[in-house]
Amino acid sequence: MCRVVDVRQAVLARNDGLAAGLRRELDGRGITAVNLLSSPGSGKTALLELLLTRAAGRGVPAAALTADLATENDARRLARSGAPVRQVLTGGLCHLEAAQMRGHLEGWPPEGTRVLFVENVGNLVCPAAYDLGETLRVVLMSVTEGEDKPVKYPTAFGLANLVVLSKTDLGEAAGFDGDAFAESVERVNPGVGVLHTSARTGQGVDALLDRVLAVREGARPHRPPLAGRHLREHRHEHGHEHPHGHPRDHEHPHAHPGGEGAIPGAGLSAR
Repeated sequence: MCRVVDVRQAVLARNDGLAAGLRRELDGRGITAVNLLSSPGSGKTALLELLLTRAAGRGVPAAALTADLATENDARRLARSGAPVRQVLTGGLCHLEAAQMRGHLEGWPPEGTRVLFVENVGNLVCPAAYDLGETLRVVLMSVTEGEDKPVKYPTAFGLANLVVLSKTDLGEAAGFDGDAFAESVERVNPGVGVLHTSARTGQGVDALLDRVLAVREGARPHRPPLAGRHLREHRHEHGHEHPHGHPRDHEHPHAHPGGEGAIPGAGLSAR
C-alpha cells in the first residue's frame, strides 16, 4: 500500500510541475482555461455547446477541448456552435492530465482565443486529482443525481471554484430538494458560488459566462477552504509549499494514480 501511495504522489508531483508550466504558457497567450468536471449524464456537453454559442454572440473568442474514453460524439456536438473544438481520446484513462493537455495545445487553439473550456472525462473521482493548468475549476451536477452528491464526492465539490446545478427544468419532476442540495454544498465548500442552469431553457447560461469573463478580467476565483487544509497537510509532510499553493490529497490510496484528490487553480487571477 505504501508503494502505491508513493507512486501516486510521484505521478501527481510530475503533473503539478507540467500544469504550472502550462498555466504560465496559457497566461502568456492570453487564454483563460476553465476545467469542467461532472459525472456522466450531467448535461455538461449540452451546457457547454450553449456557452460556446453565447460566447460567440458576445464577441468572445472561445474554444473547447473535450475528453472521452472513446468516440468523437461530443466534439461533433460542440462544433455546431462554430467554435474551434478538439477531441481528446484517453484510451481508457479516466481523466485528463497536464501532459495530454500540453500535447493537444501545441499550435492550438487559434491565435486570439481568450477562453478555453476543457470538458473533462465524465467522472467525479480521478479528474479531481489532476491540475490541468486551469484558472477556474467548475463542478457540475444535475437535479437528477440527488441532493447529496456533494457530500458523496467531497473532494471534487470541496475543491471547486464554482458549482453549477444543471437540468433545473427537471427539478420538480425529479423531486429535487434545493435546500438539501444547498446544505450539502455548503458543508463541503463553504462560501462557494452555486449557479442554477438549464441548457433547455437557457437559464443561468449567461450568468455562468459572466463568471468566467469576470475571472478573465482579474476577479479572484473562490478559494475553497479545503484547499488550505490540503496545503497545510502537504507542508507538514514535505516541509515546503507546493508550487502555486495547489493542494493534493495524500490520504486516498488507489491502485490507479488517480483517486479522489484535487489540485484546482484556486486563487489565481486570469490574465
